[in-house]
Amino acid sequence: MRIVAVADTHLFHRELAIPDGDVFLHAGDLCRGGSVDELKVALEWIAELPHATKIVVAGNHDMCLEDAATVARPLVTQVATYLEDEGAEIGGLRFWGSPWQPAYNGWGFNLARGEPLVRKWAMIPEGLDVLVTHGPPEGIGDRSSMGAERAGCRDLRARVAVARPLVHVFGHIHEDGGAWEVDGTTFVNATTWESERPPTVIDIDVLTRRVKVQAPPARSTATW
Repeated sequence: MRIVAVADTHLFHRELAIPDGDVFLHAGDLCRGGSVDELKVALEWIAELPHATKIVVAGNHDMCLEDAATVARPLVTQVATYLEDEGAEIGGLRFWGSPWQPAYNGWGFNLARGEPLVRKWAMIPEGLDVLVTHGPPEGIGDRSSMGAERAGCRDLRARVAVARPLVHVFGHIHEDGGAWEVDGTTFVNATTWESERPPTVIDIDVLTRRVKVQAPPARSTATW
């Protein structure tokens, strides 16, 4: 299975060259300001893509999927599989998606660090093939220019260590895109940084569970 992964397009999606593949995966931040009208613009683009399967997980800039879910969510499900603390089996692989991240700046899908996020991450089942979250785990692909501290979630990192997905795809942190293998999981920050980075291509052999990633070079030299 070839997965073509992006995140953080923020309405700059038309500037991207999207490779062919089996699954197109957007790990959140389709929008810039988070309105339903912006979401419609992004979804028109996704609908045009030729990939047989499309998966969308919301990001913190996609506030309408939290604040106006009854209107926004059906728009997404017309063109893609929308995962919000839920899973789907696609082509023999088990996917799970979750949009939450540690609270920042009053955007969407914010939760306080600690128990509120722990409860969400506890829903991630073991035995997954592909986990998709908008935000990164602590220490991997989470180095931000906003401060010296890591932006990722410690409790997400702990849950991933238990669930042990084959691949964990995320975005949110524009400056630290790349791919890393840690303890049997391939971590991919698939940010396209408003089209500053091209999409990331992830090939998974469904039978052997081997993973090969074609990722643009990381902007940061740090991994974990």
